[in-house]
Amino acid sequence: MDYPNDQAPGAPVRSGIPEHGRVPKYYAVKAQVAALVEELGEGGLLPTERDLATRFEVSRETVRQALRELLLEGRLRRRGRGTVVAGPKLEQPLSLASYTEGVRRQGRRPGRSLISLERFPCPPALAAEIGAERGEPVWHMERVLLADDERVGLESTYVSEARVPRLDEDFDPDSSFYGYLRDRLGIAFGDADERIETVLATPREALLIGTPPALPMLLIHRLSRDTAGRPLERVRTLYRGDRFSFTTRLDG
Repeated sequence: MDYPNDQAPGAPVRSGIPEHGRVPKYYAVKAQVAALVEELGEGGLLPTERDLATRFEVSRETVRQALRELLLEGRLRRRGRGTVVAGPKLEQPLSLASYTEGVRRQGRRPGRSLISLERFPCPPALAAEIGAERGEPVWHMERVLLADDERVGLESTYVSEARVPRLDEDFDPDSSFYGYLRDRLGIAFGDADERIETVLATPREALLIGTPPALPMLLIHRLSRDTAGRPLERVRTLYRGDRFSFTTRLDG
């Protein structure tokens, strides 16, 4: 099989073109727009759908489908009534490092916006996951994740009140929860189990994150334990699929 000389190692083989050479019209337009995106650079304003349709001699619906895919992939983003070239995706390590640490390493400013902090009796399904007894008080903290004030995710944290009795008084919800546990309470993380899947946000979640309901999300479930092996927290985090990628190191 022949490969284009300029094909990046991580790109789709043969640029995604089938061996029979028949390419959907929208995909050909998408490739042309992608080349234009590279020329414009981050923040560059894309021509209107009408102008692109005229340039590539296709219908506006064909252009719209090509743009829709580039938007979902995070190559473009809407700004007002226009479309601009998006910046690179945030890389979040699959590790016990906090969201704050991951975003700061890329020169971005992390932040969080508190949606709710509430206390409720622990249900049976949650008890074993966080090391609590059924009916014991449990904290639920929900926060929108920010990067340079851009909404990029939604995080729900469940933890026993016995482990963090003054969470509503001593904790700054805009700061790192892991940093609070470590620095204020002397609780260190030992290990965790994580599960990642692709989902669509619910209407409520899409509204809080500020995305269309059809935008794919990366959902991470995490069950964390302290250094003594005791269950500590359960976290459900939604990340925007167009703004995040995840990295990890695999050892033999």
